[in-house]
Amino acid sequence: MLDTHFRMKKVQMFYDVVSPYSWVGFELLQRYSRKWNFVLDLCPFFLGGIMKGSSNRPPGMNAAKAAYMGADLKRISAYYDIPLNIPSDPAEVMFNKGSLSAQRLLTAVKIHCPEYLVPVSRQLWLRIWSYDEDITTNDSLKLVSEKAGIPLKAINNLIDQVTTDSIIEELKRTTQEALDSGAFGAPWIIADVGGVRKCYFGSDRMELLADSLGEKYEGPLVDLKASL
Repeated sequence: MLDTHFRMKKVQMFYDVVSPYSWVGFELLQRYSRKWNFVLDLCPFFLGGIMKGSSNRPPGMNAAKAAYMGADLKRISAYYDIPLNIPSDPAEVMFNKGSLSAQRLLTAVKIHCPEYLVPVSRQLWLRIWSYDEDITTNDSLKLVSEKAGIPLKAINNLIDQVTTDSIIEELKRTTQEALDSGAFGAPWIIADVGGVRKCYFGSDRMELLADSLGEKYEGPLVDLKASL
């Protein structure tokens, strides 16, 4: 009975590592997964496809929003104890280089070695949003995978998978799934409790998510943070 009740509460988190707010939502859900009663399904999608499909524009393309975002991320970093640092050239990182290869890698990891999805995601966020390093080349993706603890043989297979039709189509499918549910940015979170679905945008809707799950929101839970 308890196991059945547990499985009735599911949270899908659609995310892209180019989004720093996705990192915040990711870490919060990792922390709360140790306290709340739910199944977490991490769903890498392509934020560029979400923006195009929803006719939205990234906040960084608006001067006022970009300025606010810089200050906001500093506050968030301190409050949630997540090592967020603005890259030296945010436009180059977010709009020119982008995250397509990284999101395809995460898609391949989820399919072929899902036990590494959390550490690989973290390592990608750390490279962009802590160390201001590249995530687009094969060498970068290999290094990320290595730091996440994936065996070398499996890493080479994952890199080969990134450009296959099956991985490309799966990332498109996940992105379309989010769009079909109303997504227009990242993170996009869907709570499914007994078949009743509620969608939340952003990392600052945890109180509402907790209410949907019948749980209590207790703030940033810094004492439960992962070692980064």
